Amino acid sequence: MQVSVFVPEYGVIEAITPPFRTFNTANEFLEAFGKKPVFKVEYVGLNEYVPANSGEYVVKTDRLLKDVTETDLLIIPPVFGDTATGIAKNAAAIPYFKKLYAQGAGLASLCAGAFLLAETGLLSGKKCSTHWVFINEFKQRYPDIEVEDGAIITEHENIYSSGGANSLWNLILYFVEKFADRETAVLVSKYFALDIGRDSQSQFAIFKGQRNHSDEDIKKVQDYIEKNYSDKISTDQLADLINASRRTFERRFKDATNNTPLEYIQRVRIEAAKTFFEASRKNVTEIMFDVGYTDTKSFRDIFKKITGLTPIEYRNKFARLVEV
Repeated sequence: MQVSVFVPEYGVIEAITPPFRTFNTANEFLEAFGKKPVFKVEYVGLNEYVPANSGEYVVKTDRLLKDVTETDLLIIPPVFGDTATGIAKNAAAIPYFKKLYAQGAGLASLCAGAFLLAETGLLSGKKCSTHWVFINEFKQRYPDIEVEDGAIITEHENIYSSGGANSLWNLILYFVEKFADRETAVLVSKYFALDIGRDSQSQFAIFKGQRNHSDEDIKKVQDYIEKNYSDKISTDQLADLINASRRTFERRFKDATNNTPLEYIQRVRIEAAKTFFEASRKNVTEIMFDVGYTDTKSFRDIFKKITGLTPIEYRNKFARLVEV
């Protein structure tokens, strides 16, 4: 699908670059899993070179807005500084927004980009979201539009809007899930450590066994753990795989992976559990047994230690809710 990111004259650079980077990153994840990339992303604007923020940045557009005859989704970031001045500087873009929407394009405002979207008149009688700081100004300027105070994402008739600041990421991730898939959206959220109100980055971490070492025997052990994590695995058993004493094996394993064998097994098991929580409908007990644990409290404690969330909290945050 074609995604056109409008670069407003003196737009907010922190809102202009995220959709471009996110959709391209989503493509990279899709290709890594043998899937076709979904997004074709471009910058469009009123001019070839567009100043951003107060002029300290300049963005080179891929196409002029007037040359965009069709697109699937047009994203509208906010302008920097005074709202009225920003609207005036970008007034020439409004007719193009309306034309593209009439031709079937979706329109999506990020944060205070809702002001430019509202200028089209397409939100009249509808709901939208914007940055909480600007809600009163928005209501005064557009009394016929209902602002959903506190809303993260608003969607109505192929028109989308997001709340303030980091809420724009929620809308971008929503598009990744909507047009690609849930798995890719979760991977992107972890890659960029995205979440509103988070107090830890650990819930977004993806454990990939450390293999940037040259100890081939330890790599052999890592392969064994990753294939047999659901079985009962002892340190002595792993040491026997490479004909080493337990003490020598533990030292070599720690030197190579920066984890003890037990820590590595736990990380592999919890990563598997995270995948099950994201993609299956199994309950916590079933997943606990599937990844090699038999004690509920132990599983819960280790899971929270590694991810920062309980199993239930993790499932609620990342699992797709499937209709039965």
